[in-house]
Amino acid sequence: MFFNFQYLIFMIPAFIIMGITSWYVRSSYSKWSQVRATSGLTGAQAAQRLISASGLMGVRIQTIAGELTDNYDPRTKMLNLSQGVASQPSVASLAIAAHELGHAMQDAEDYAPLRFRAALVPAVNIGSNLGWILIMIGLFLNFTELAWLGIMVFSGGAVFALATLPVEFDASARAKRMLVDSGLVSDQNEVGGVNSVLNAAALTYVAALITAVMQILYYVTLVGGRRRD
Repeated sequence: MFFNFQYLIFMIPAFIIMGITSWYVRSSYSKWSQVRATSGLTGAQAAQRLISASGLMGVRIQTIAGELTDNYDPRTKMLNLSQGVASQPSVASLAIAAHELGHAMQDAEDYAPLRFRAALVPAVNIGSNLGWILIMIGLFLNFTELAWLGIMVFSGGAVFALATLPVEFDASARAKRMLVDSGLVSDQNEVGGVNSVLNAAALTYVAALITAVMQILYYVTLVGGRRRD
């Protein structure tokens, strides 16, 4: 009832898009992680220089395990850089470190889209589990109103994915400006490399939104068909 050919029709295109974007991200990172930045600075060193230049003195840097696990934690003001990014003086390292620092700047400025996304987190965490339950119970009991309520609750994930886009795009735009204005990225080849890495990462958030929307459309079709029956 919940996994059928109709589900595949909706989700296979989304899975293909996710697979392509994942490959593109890793391909772009792999290429530009092998290109040494002319500044000679590692991601951690570049981040520290940008923190000082931006006046974000409360932001700290630490190295974490994994690849492409980089993130900024606004609760602790911690810039978490993966081992490769933190220790390598590559164009990719500078791009990723600057992007995460862009989130730190958003946090310091109380950037409204960032606050809105953060406010959605509790509802999305609850809705992602509760929505499934309501949809299943509604379909099992042929109580379509409950199933529609489940779809509305489950839709929080798509809203969160949509709210993520301006946050990530803005962080990337800030990263590009910081790297150019600071002189850490100086020639067109490096600028192109930074754009490639950050644009590839941005596509993953677009793909996540598409996947969330396709899931909702599947359940809308499922519940809508049950009502017609």
